[in-house]
Amino acid sequence: MADDTLLHIQELLENASNSLKTANAMLRSLTGVADVDHERLSTRAGSMASGPVSGKIIEGVFDGQNMVDGDGNTYPVPANYASKSKLVESDGMKLTITDEGKFIYKQIAPVPRRTAVGMLIREDGQYKVLSEGKPFRVLLASVTFYRAEVGDQVSILLPEGEAKWGAIDAVLPKHVADAAAKETVSATVTRRKKSDDGELTPSVE
Repeated sequence: MADDTLLHIQELLENASNSLKTANAMLRSLTGVADVDHERLSTRAGSMASGPVSGKIIEGVFDGQNMVDGDGNTYPVPANYASKSKLVESDGMKLTITDEGKFIYKQIAPVPRRTAVGMLIREDGQYKVLSEGKPFRVLLASVTFYRAEVGDQVSILLPEGEAKWGAIDAVLPKHVADAAAKETVSATVTRRKKSDDGELTPSVE
């Protein structure tokens, strides 16, 4: 029964994949526009294969939300796993489909990372971090996990190359950042100027 279920799942995935490929091909023929980012990740996923892969193991690349294999097929990665593991766009992954039909993901080839800091915003109904002059999408599960709110200062992990997604690494709540800023301003305003004899002279406000 387990084998029949697994075969049925694989058949459904293959049918969905073929339908998606056909739709993409039709779209490209009509518009001449291809999903460059998707094809880039698919190419990287194809180059990761070290040899023949059984039907129960699939290798691919994380696109910020899903895993993309060498054929361009996408597999949904559990958002909680991606958030807690701090997966970064372009990370190499392996999907194992067990005999019971369970999908088990594992990070196998992390890409070099860099850190960026920005502010959490909400745009077009999606959470993003505005950093380096552009918005990077972040997973809702990450925002929830860190209890982040719009306006918070957020540190995100990014691949060294181009990216549309960021992985939340740390959050500085807005009220904490505001309090720190006020303290800095207060310290500056109340700073005493030294007189010629070295004594401190209170400044006039």
